[in-house]
Amino acid sequence: MRNSFGHIFTLTTFGESHGRAVGGIVDGMPPMIDVDFGFIQNELDRRKPGQSDITTQRKEADKVEFLSGIFNGKTTGTPIAFIVWNSDQRSNDYDNLKDVFRPSHADFTYFKKYGIRDYRGGGRASARESVARVVGGALAKLVLNKLRITVKAFTSKVGNVEFKDHYSKIDFNLIDTNPVRCPDLNVAEKMINLIQQVKNEGDTIGGIISCVISNCPVGLGEPQFSKFHADLGGAMLGINAAKGFEYGMGFNGVENRGSQMNDLFINNNGNISTNTNFSGGVQGGITNGQDVFFRVAFKPVATILKPQSTIDKNGVTKVLNINGRHDPCVLPRAVPIVEAMAAMVVLDHMLLNNAYKL
Repeated sequence: MRNSFGHIFTLTTFGESHGRAVGGIVDGMPPMIDVDFGFIQNELDRRKPGQSDITTQRKEADKVEFLSGIFNGKTTGTPIAFIVWNSDQRSNDYDNLKDVFRPSHADFTYFKKYGIRDYRGGGRASARESVARVVGGALAKLVLNKLRITVKAFTSKVGNVEFKDHYSKIDFNLIDTNPVRCPDLNVAEKMINLIQQVKNEGDTIGGIISCVISNCPVGLGEPQFSKFHADLGGAMLGINAAKGFEYGMGFNGVENRGSQMNDLFINNNGNISTNTNFSGGVQGGITNGQDVFFRVAFKPVATILKPQSTIDKNGVTKVLNINGRHDPCVLPRAVPIVEAMAAMVVLDHMLLNNAYKL
């Protein structure tokens, strides 16, 4: 099982949903970076469960404990190990899942691949693992912040409720002022109401998270097998429940013609720029200095509180009734995960670019 992410800036994660802890090791972190522990904890607080009525009611403090790689408040350039202890597991809620496979979950595929699975809360397949990704992303953000590179994600669609304004019109300060993390408070209220309705029905719903990387330098990305958008897409599709990725105009541009979609070059006070950004900040797999804009589609959470027909490991048909605490919609807590993965991709490619410099 591959548990590491990145080329030079790497994150290796460990732990299960109902194990003693989750955590990771970050390698390739530049030295002499001031570590803002409050900032890192705030990123974790944005992801943690139990933060509102529209998220799972599992209660975890998600306090990160750093074990190495930091001295006198600065990174040392050595591996940064960290751990977050689990404290609110209710493993008995999953006893009835020991021998059955939840529809559209990882139960069946894990069992067939490894011959064994941790059925408590999904084990390694649980979104609990994303705690480590948020810590890794927060460390990457500490470097990007020094370079004034920002990564901002927000919920742009839940079910059929959509925020349609261009990201250039967004007040990003409004994103975290509501539980669903939509920058339009009127649209956010409609999203929250829809999620609450679905939750009351014992069901789940999906949606879309949009993200913009601003002040991204020109030249990130390799020309073929580590194209920037390919690594970015891989990072996003590696998030639990992610089902689709597009950047720039994406699928919306297929009906247009080249004459409508080409980003024409202009001289912007001596700097070469483009007058549009249909490409989403990436051309030929390499960033062009414009904002990198992308969207990630998330499916409805597979675990629902309605009876479902399924199969056990012996092939016998069963009626499955699930207990436990689950998110009716993954998007509110996935926003900081999307930011974290994007931040790690940006920093990783910046370090990779330095390999060309003597």
